[in-house]
Parts: sequence; structure tokens; C-alpha cells
Amino acid sequence: MKLLRYGLPGQERPGILDKDGNVRDLSNVISDIHGATLSDESLKKIAAIDSSSLPLVADPVRFGPCVNNVGKFICIGLNYADHAAESGLAVPDEPVVFMKATSAITGPNDNVIKPRNSTKLDWEVELGIIIGKHCSYVELDDAMDHIAGYCVINDVSERNFQLERGGQWDKGKGCDSFGPIGPYVVTKDEVPDPLNLNLWLKVNGKTFQNGSTKHMVFGPAFLVHYLSQFMSLQPGDVISTGTPPGVGLGQKPPLYLEVGDVMELGIEGMGTQKQTVVKA
Repeated sequence: MKLLRYGLPGQERPGILDKDGNVRDLSNVISDIHGATLSDESLKKIAAIDSSSLPLVADPVRFGPCVNNVGKFICIGLNYADHAAESGLAVPDEPVVFMKATSAITGPNDNVIKPRNSTKLDWEVELGIIIGKHCSYVELDDAMDHIAGYCVINDVSERNFQLERGGQWDKGKGCDSFGPIGPYVVTKDEVPDPLNLNLWLKVNGKTFQNGSTKHMVFGPAFLVHYLSQFMSLQPGDVISTGTPPGVGLGQKPPLYLEVGDVMELGIEGMGTQKQTVVKA
């Protein structure tokens, strides 16, 4: 299934994509797409419904963030060996973990705001994991049972804030609009092998990232297992799993986003995003 949220910011309603690619309203079935509705029981209930019987949503449709009330937005750095190389950093022995502020979360096609004093605004297409079941100290063999689905994420980054302003990475990762997620939560039954997905990103029509999740250093199951050793994971939490090479920082010379630039990105079978950079 492809679950989604549509409508004006703050007024989103739950929906589902039918077999013909039309948006159908789920408001009479569930209240929203959030932790409680991502449980196995809830997803089975939704899957049992004939989506063609649900109210059709007329175009145009704004897609909101595909999950609401995200408790934790956890990110993994340097999770592709070739991206670590272009960043001039070693492949980590253990996952590099940082957080994005949940206030950074936006819809997949909403504008990206260039912060005040930003000089090195960058892009990162990433596979997102959506947690569907509470877990703490989960065994590796059981980790996939705690994943509800996956989504597209643009881990927008300000490299000056991230790398040149002291302290942790978070200040260059959590600015408003730096977390477009969606358009869909694609349930894991539709993603038989999350380590065999093509992902790409273009800026102003030029392809900069064109990679595959098969080059991840640490895969989704391991990441859920690993993170659960340090913190419990709750339904609705989002994990952004790292980016392939081709970010602005890795260009020679480096290339960064300016007001008016347009990013387009997507992951095989998970839909696409499109954002325009605007001034703060």
C-alpha cells in the first residue's frame, strides 16, 4: 500500500493511492497516518478495504508529510562508502547517528527555505524507514518486524552550519523545511528488498545523484537493531538512512543551492519529490 496525507498545511487528511494512481480518502477508516495507525493490525484493516470504494480526491492535491506526529527523526551519516569518500571521511565502523528537529518536517513538494546567513545549502536523497512497532534492544533477526514501511526523504543540509560552526551536526540539519518526507509511506510488503532500490536527485534538471541502496554500509534491519540498543523506537519514528554520492559538497568545486533552484528526487517505486529553494 501507498499511504499518504493530503491537504493544506495543518489540515491534512489521510489517504491511499489506488491501483490506478488516484488518491482516495481514508478519513472514515483512520484518523491520520501516525504511530497508532501504522501497527500491523491497523495496516491489515486498511489493506482489506477495496480502495476503489473510497471517496476519490479531486486534483490538484498537495501531499503533506507522509507521517504525522513524528516522535523522533533519526539520521544516519556516511552510510554509503562512496559518499564518505567524496566527503573526505573514512567509512565508519559503526553508524554515525544524529537527529533532525521534527520541526524541519515538510511535505515532499513544499518549498525549502534557505536560512539566514546560509552559504552552503546542500541536498541528499535518502531512503526513510518508518517504524510501526515499539522496539528496544531488538535482535537483528527480528528487526524487520518493527518496520511499517519506507519513504523518500531529502536530508537538506547547510554545510557551513554543520561542519564549520562547532559542535554537533544537528545545527546544519534541523532548520525549518530541511526534512521533506513522502509522498507516500510504502508498506514493507511492497518493498521485498530495500537493499536493491535505485535513488536519484536532480538540481535544475541536471542529475547529481544516481545510486542504489545496495551500496549502503548498514542496511535497514541492522540500523533498527543498532539504534534500539541506545533508545527505544516508537511507532511513527522516522529513520533517514544516508545518501549516495553526488551531493553539492562533493562536487569539484563544491556547488551549493541558491534561491530559485529546483530539486527533483525519487526512489524506485516510492514516488518523487520536487522543491524550490526560497529566501527565509
